[in-house]
Amino acid sequence: MAANLAAKLQSVFEEPGCDHNLEKSDKQRKKGCSSQLKPGAAAGGCAFDGAKIALQPIVDVAHLVHGPIACEGSSWDNRSALSSGPQTYRTGFTTDISELDVIYGGEKRLFRAIREIIEKYDPPAVFVYQTCVTALIGDDIEAVCKSAGARFGKPVIPVNVPGFAGIKNLGNKLAGEALLDYVIGTAEPEFTTPYDINIIAEYNLSGELWQVKPLLDHLGIRILSSLCGDARYQEVAYSHRARAAIMLCSKALLNVARKMEERYQIPYFEGSFYGIGDMSDALRKIAGLLVRRGAPNELLGRTEALIEVEEARAWARLAPYKERLKGKRVLLITGGVKSWSVVAALQEVGMEIVGTSVKKSTKEDKERVAQIMGDEAHMIDNMTQREMYTMLKEARADIMLSGGRSQFVALKAKMPWLDINQERHHGYAGYEGIVTLVHEIDKTLGNPVWQQVRQAAPWE
Repeated sequence: MAANLAAKLQSVFEEPGCDHNLEKSDKQRKKGCSSQLKPGAAAGGCAFDGAKIALQPIVDVAHLVHGPIACEGSSWDNRSALSSGPQTYRTGFTTDISELDVIYGGEKRLFRAIREIIEKYDPPAVFVYQTCVTALIGDDIEAVCKSAGARFGKPVIPVNVPGFAGIKNLGNKLAGEALLDYVIGTAEPEFTTPYDINIIAEYNLSGELWQVKPLLDHLGIRILSSLCGDARYQEVAYSHRARAAIMLCSKALLNVARKMEERYQIPYFEGSFYGIGDMSDALRKIAGLLVRRGAPNELLGRTEALIEVEEARAWARLAPYKERLKGKRVLLITGGVKSWSVVAALQEVGMEIVGTSVKKSTKEDKERVAQIMGDEAHMIDNMTQREMYTMLKEARADIMLSGGRSQFVALKAKMPWLDINQERHHGYAGYEGIVTLVHEIDKTLGNPVWQQVRQAAPWE
């Protein structure tokens, strides 16, 4: 097990699709991408957490965590990934490893748990997640999953991602490797069309996939598989029959997109569904790839006609907000694809970005930020909470957009804050989503509570 994990880690670290990796010498490449983790580093998510985030949106399978109950408790429903049907993914399954299991081993307990899940819930597959404790005591989940799959006639997928392997992003990639090794290519769709695509690294946060799907439906483009937002196991299994793919976050599943192109000749590009311009560009590139793979040329004309209608409709709805938001300064503490895609979306309504975090962004993400913001790019690699507080307190920003962990900095500074990360309850993708985002920003900035909390207390 340890040897298998080490080999898999090395293969992920040597990802040929990563420009940063290609710039390294052979000696540097052998060291991999991981740096020594510091105490508290897992606060942003360990490898196990990253794998659970990537795979849990496969909504009809059972996700079984082989480890202490706290691992499942801390990772359960940690994103607003929605389902249009099955709710199995929202049930927490864990082997609840105890002290006795640490002494005697937990493989038999794992096998019994798999059997109980199949008998009670009959899911199309069971995903089994390795955790730190069970990896340290040497439980071989791959052997147990193979035995259980043969015994019960169901796919039982081992996801070997103990938290100590690395950070959340590494867990995303290891989850992708599990799909490539055990799921993708194991089934065939009932039929295929020249308009079939995959959407990779999309998690249907707050229903964002459903804001984009009607646009693709209008063009006759079929989402063969979404990896993994609102996904079904069978869809993932036959995703190798798609004609083209869009990758929304190279930081998470670049290895999946690159290997599917290598193995199944599925061309892909990295795009974004955030903002009017980026949404239009994504539709154009999807149509272009499909035409190159054999779809009729008239798809390009229909795409341009749809873009013209949707852009005009979105700008008309944004017009009332532009006057109020023009020149408002935004501090954006996020990362990855949002470090540049949300920047472009906000600039479209005249807002000024005073800083955007690129701590979790790739080199390509940073280049896009610089390209979009020009010479005024304020890319923040690692802003401390004290620095955030000072920036807000001195009113160098009018609002902060970030994840939940940073909200208390803004609230302490008595400044408006809006959730832009995965815990949010509003979808911001597509033409509909940018209107929702701007509406939420306008509503947050205009909330009278901020003027009230800044006033001195009566006894002062």
